[in-house]
Amino acid sequence: MTERPGPRDAHTVRVASYNVRAFKDDREALAEVVRRIDPDVLLLQEAPRHPGSGHRVAAFAEQVGLTWADGRRGRMSTTLLSSLRLDLLSCEHRNLPVGRREEPRGYAVARLRLPGHLPFTAVSVHLSLRSAQRGPHVQQILRDIDAIGAPAAVLGGDLNETYGEGAWRDLAVRMREVTGDVLTSPSGTPGKTIDGLLISGPVGATVPRLDLDPLQLRMTTDHRPVYVDMDLTALADPATP
Repeated sequence: MTERPGPRDAHTVRVASYNVRAFKDDREALAEVVRRIDPDVLLLQEAPRHPGSGHRVAAFAEQVGLTWADGRRGRMSTTLLSSLRLDLLSCEHRNLPVGRREEPRGYAVARLRLPGHLPFTAVSVHLSLRSAQRGPHVQQILRDIDAIGAPAAVLGGDLNETYGEGAWRDLAVRMREVTGDVLTSPSGTPGKTIDGLLISGPVGATVPRLDLDPLQLRMTTDHRPVYVDMDLTALADPATP
């Protein structure tokens, strides 16, 4: 088992996004990849969503040293895990409108706080396969981020379209892409970018250099993870001693 790295910089939060394909592949390899990434926030897509599957998500969170605070997902497959470095102020799973008999779509949204800093919003999304739905879904998500009112936000997930297309452009009007066109799908021999992370607000982000095993990445799921280190220095709370 991989040893967890040492303490992170006091202003740094690592955020990762990963489509885990309902844990259908090698779960031990998946857990090893996540431990190597060592995220403070893990945005999940295609988490198991059938009735009674919540225990599988909770067990995976424990396996990788994270916590899962809110199992009230309905039929959605998006959720998020967080580390004990962060205060989880709220977490919700919200629906997106789709047609009858279509696969449910939604997103997980949380307010989190690194002690001594102002809160930030984290959002896990898995957009529709239908291009006509992705634009309206993005606009709804952005409105909800605005309504939460945190000074910064990070959004990540599987956008189900190639980098630079409509949903990417819609998000980039309000947020900054921080993982760019890194190839994420399929996991064995990636040839396209459909997963990414974007941020907004007075925070910075860098992509850390991580030594991830290509064979393990192939064994885990059909997507590769994306991850960034967010610099929350600008969110340091002046009221905190």
